[in-house]
Amino acid sequence: RITSAKLPSLKELADFDFKSVPSLNKSRVLELSRCGYIGDHTNLVMVGPPGVGKTHLAIALCLSACRSGYRTKFFTASSIVNTYREARDERLVTRLESSLSKLDMIVIDELGYLPIDRSGAESLFGFFSLCYEQVSVIVTTNLPFAQWPQTFAGDERMTGALLDRLTHRIEILAIEGDSYRLKQSR
Repeated sequence: RITSAKLPSLKELADFDFKSVPSLNKSRVLELSRCGYIGDHTNLVMVGPPGVGKTHLAIALCLSACRSGYRTKFFTASSIVNTYREARDERLVTRLESSLSKLDMIVIDELGYLPIDRSGAESLFGFFSLCYEQVSVIVTTNLPFAQWPQTFAGDERMTGALLDRLTHRIEILAIEGDSYRLKQSR
């Protein structure tokens, strides 16, 4: 399951420095690592500036899910858009969505870091619609929800519909702090 998840690296929850982000509720994160939210099809959105550990936490929660018997997959926002684009070019979107719907949890990392064109925004809307009440999604982003329309080709109506589905069952982890990479380079 861990190999199939296609994680970019292995990051353990035990290695996360909770002291560097005191605004983060450590006990809640530890509770999430028990994976109860997956059975409820609850989504997690981690919001915060770059370098505060959102990706580390998403990977660690993905590893916990794999170890608990759940099927997971890790994507960056740009890689899921590219996966849809390739599937559309090869007329395999139905097959892609069938494989995604068999997963228990999917991570979408770095949503909002790169602009997404209209076609990509429509693909992401389709993805979130597919997952709605079927597959738990973890999203990491540096943008508050109010700024999401700029990521989705400026389409406020589509973004509103997407957020309606994503936030129906949601846990939001707001992570504030300084970049640990910046701290290390100093």
